[in-house]
Amino acid sequence: MAKNKSSHLELVLIQLISDVLEKSNKEALNYKQVSAKLNITDSDAKETILDILKQQAKKGIFAEPERGKFRLKDLKTFIIGKVDMTADGAAFIVPDDEFEKDVFVSSRKLHNALHGDKVKVYIYAKKSGRKNEGEVVEIIQRAKTDFIGVIKISDRFAFVNVDDKKMLHDIFVPLSDLNGAKNGQKVQVSITDWPEGAKNPIGKISTILGEQGENNTEMNAILAQYGFPLSFPPEVEKEANAIPEQVSAAEIEGRRDFRDTVTFTIDPADAKDFDDAISFKKLDNGNYEIGVHIADVSHYVRPNSALDKEAYGRATSVYLVDRVIPMLPERLSNGVCSLRPNEDKLCFAAVFELDEKANIITQWFGRTVIHSNRRFSYEEAQEVIETKEGDHAEEILKLNELAYILREKKFKEGAISFESTEVKFKLDEYGKPIGVYVKERKDAHKLIEDYMLLANRKVAEFIAKKGKGKQKYTFIYRSHDSPNLETLNTFALFAARFGYKINTKSDKEIAKSLNYLMEDVEGKKEQNVLTQLAIRSMAKAVYTTKKTSHYGLAFDHYTHFTSPIRRYPDVMVHRLLAAYLNGEKSANEEEYEIAASHSSAMEKRAADAERASIKYKQAEYLEDNIGNTYTGIISGVTEWGMYIELMANKCEGMIRLRDLTDDFYVLDEKNYCIVGQRKKKTYQLGDEVQVKVKKVDLSKRQIDFSLIQ
Repeated sequence: MAKNKSSHLELVLIQLISDVLEKSNKEALNYKQVSAKLNITDSDAKETILDILKQQAKKGIFAEPERGKFRLKDLKTFIIGKVDMTADGAAFIVPDDEFEKDVFVSSRKLHNALHGDKVKVYIYAKKSGRKNEGEVVEIIQRAKTDFIGVIKISDRFAFVNVDDKKMLHDIFVPLSDLNGAKNGQKVQVSITDWPEGAKNPIGKISTILGEQGENNTEMNAILAQYGFPLSFPPEVEKEANAIPEQVSAAEIEGRRDFRDTVTFTIDPADAKDFDDAISFKKLDNGNYEIGVHIADVSHYVRPNSALDKEAYGRATSVYLVDRVIPMLPERLSNGVCSLRPNEDKLCFAAVFELDEKANIITQWFGRTVIHSNRRFSYEEAQEVIETKEGDHAEEILKLNELAYILREKKFKEGAISFESTEVKFKLDEYGKPIGVYVKERKDAHKLIEDYMLLANRKVAEFIAKKGKGKQKYTFIYRSHDSPNLETLNTFALFAARFGYKINTKSDKEIAKSLNYLMEDVEGKKEQNVLTQLAIRSMAKAVYTTKKTSHYGLAFDHYTHFTSPIRRYPDVMVHRLLAAYLNGEKSANEEEYEIAASHSSAMEKRAADAERASIKYKQAEYLEDNIGNTYTGIISGVTEWGMYIELMANKCEGMIRLRDLTDDFYVLDEKNYCIVGQRKKKTYQLGDEVQVKVKKVDLSKRQIDFSLIQ
């Protein structure tokens, strides 16, 4: 069996033999013993096994401690990992074991494995200086079997051209499995089979999403692409509809009553789900009682109910450009749980007594009932702050004053202030973008954020300090690791080109200099580029049961307690907090860690879906502007092109390197730039350029620019 020329069947046999030798616990076995353990009696098959044992022994994979007997020498002959597909159809396998190196697999040796699949890979014996190479021998788990695309129907067969850039195969659909789909429609297709040796998988149409290019079709296509259901199952809706909207006397019993305390909500003007309210009372001792009241979702959504299982699966609400796909049915998210004004509502609260310097004198956690006096939009609350008059002006102004002190303390302790620009679209009645604007964050936004941060932090601290070591209580924390110093140093070198200095000597110095940077860069052309690069140099925040700190906020302990209508981790936090307040024992850590990991994965998926909807609307907005010229800033560089963010509307597209004909340009990854090989002309991240809109591909959500030199 020639090296790197193994048949797929032989590789499977090597895998099976390796499994037998590994289970023999270093005991040496001859080929008859291996055959017996594999239940092989055929003499020719036994000879094949002997040949494989000898050949692999020559390669140094199996050892031959005594003549005719073998054992597994290198347990790393196979690795398990996830497929990371490249644009040309090859892939890198990212091992589950973080200490292992990635393994390159050519397109011929993927054996129908797709992007994201969990696979077992045979690693070829490595020649000195070469990268790890291998071949997929088993697809352990498919990442997905459903894909979104446009169906093309001919007289004898049909194909779905898949939207997903990482899916490099069209899917063959027999005419009997069209499910009513018509030529050119956007559809969801499920892979049903992929015969060995066949170029394309076979599938059947599961959902017809609609006509290509229609707003509703395209938004639903994005949701389906990222695995978010388009509706709730009937049993979930039935369970939700059975919950009465009115709060009964029995439900109020045992709760702390805040119905006579001034309480209000502050949310976006178009919000429908109000999951947090603030209560305010001046105490006789001159201090202030401030309550952060959160919708008591866990009172209505009980463990293992149909509602709970659906919420767990979704894990988060999804915010696309023109719609919200809620984690909970509308009956709960916009009705029963929503803290609407002039209605009694059940809450879970964190209540603080603060003095004039925003020091916490006392704190209390528990279930409450409120009666919101007013629903403010951010704009209305901001007007009260700026004019110092209007409904509840006294309360809002004092809350804002204390919020400023809380914010200042947070930054003094090392929190980082990332103020990236948020793009919003003005849409017409058909969902078509007719304008783009940047959303402003003012004091009213920050006020609410500061009190939510306070509640999240103090709830986490309360549980973290309840028990230590083996006595610690299982809880869901929001964890954010320190940045990778190598990545941060690269960013610091780049920021220095714009005249900004990043001190990387300690976590506190990093935070301080990043805050200076964020302050200095505000309103400048390089703001978004530097902010996004700074964020990328940070670790990603995740949910976990481990008591780790939140670097970005400079909190020793942090959780998510304040948004259970739209985040499942918050529901779990409410349940755990309620249990521990009632004196119950610690919950099962392994079970909650699995749930935390799932929530982190779904959060990322929701963010990807949101970005896809923004990309689509940006492409749709520029579709009517082909040929127009704009000033842009280089926002990203890759081996194949430069990303350009237009300064006028924040739309982002690409100039492909193959379209730059004055030189041969290559990526200088370390210095964030593209360099011409002959003339040495450089295009640096953050440079201002003039571009023309060349091409827009709505189906791929891509914008191509040409450079005006």
